[in-house]
Amino acid sequence: MKPLFRHLAATLALTLAAALVPTAQAQDKFITMASTTSTEQSGLFGHLLPVFKQATGIDVRVVAVGTGQALDIGRRGDADVVFVHNTAAEEKFVAEGHAARRQNVMYNDFVLVGPADDPAGTKGRDIGAALKALAASPVVFVSRGDKSGTHSAELRLWKAAGLDPAAAKAAGYRECGCGMGPALNMASSVGGYVLTDRGTWISFKNRGRLAVLVEGDRNLFNQYGVMVVDPAKHPGVKADLAQQFADWVLSRDGQATIAAYKIDGQQLFFPNAGE
Repeated sequence: MKPLFRHLAATLALTLAAALVPTAQAQDKFITMASTTSTEQSGLFGHLLPVFKQATGIDVRVVAVGTGQALDIGRRGDADVVFVHNTAAEEKFVAEGHAARRQNVMYNDFVLVGPADDPAGTKGRDIGAALKALAASPVVFVSRGDKSGTHSAELRLWKAAGLDPAAAKAAGYRECGCGMGPALNMASSVGGYVLTDRGTWISFKNRGRLAVLVEGDRNLFNQYGVMVVDPAKHPGVKADLAQQFADWVLSRDGQATIAAYKIDGQQLFFPNAGE
C-alpha cells in the first residue's frame, strides 16, 4: 500500500473509532431497576421512564416481580435501584446495609374487589369485617401468594382481623403465586374475591363481573419507596446513575410526571416525596 493510502486508511480507522466511542458510552448508560408488578402492569413505567430518559439520557431496564423478589434481587446486587411497596421490608433492606436509605415516592391504596352481587356480603369501608365475612363464606378468595407487597399487605390485614388465612383455604382460599394482573384474571374467571392495588385495578380491562367492594379503610393505604443499592456492599452497581433516577423521581418534575398519569381521568398514583 502506498504511503498516501496508508495514511488515509489510518485516518479513516481513527475517525470511525472515535465515532463509535460515544455510541458505546450511550449504550452503557442504563440502570437495572427491580420493582413490583403493580408499577409496570398499571402502565406507570410506560409513562414515567420515557420522560426520565429524555431528561437524563439514562435508560431504565425494569425487572418487574413481587416486592419480596425485587428486594432479593437488590440483596444480590443484581439491580442498581429498587422501587417497591412494603415499607417494613424496605426498612429491613436498609438495616441490612443493602441501601443507605429509603425515601417515599408516591402512594395509592388497596381495594377489595369481587363479584358485583357480593355473595359473601363484604361491601363497605371496613376491610377487617370484609375478611371475616370471606372467612365464613365458601366463596373463592385469590391470594397473590408470592411474597409481593400486595401479598404482605393481605397477610397483615388477615392478622389484624384476628384471622389465619390458612384456615380459610378449605373455604376457597387459593394462592396463585402470580402477579397482580394474573390474580385479577383468575378472580374474574371464577367469580372470586381478590385484594389489589388501585393502580392495577384501574388499568385492568378483563373485569367481567368484578367490582370494587371495599375501599376507604385507612388500613388499605399503599406506600411506595425508592432505594439506591449501596455500592459499598455491592461494588458492581451503577450507583451514580441510579442516584440520578432517585433524585429525579423525587424532584418536582418527577413528582409532577407521576401525578399526571391517569386512565379515563382517574389518577393512579399520588406523589408524596419528602413526607
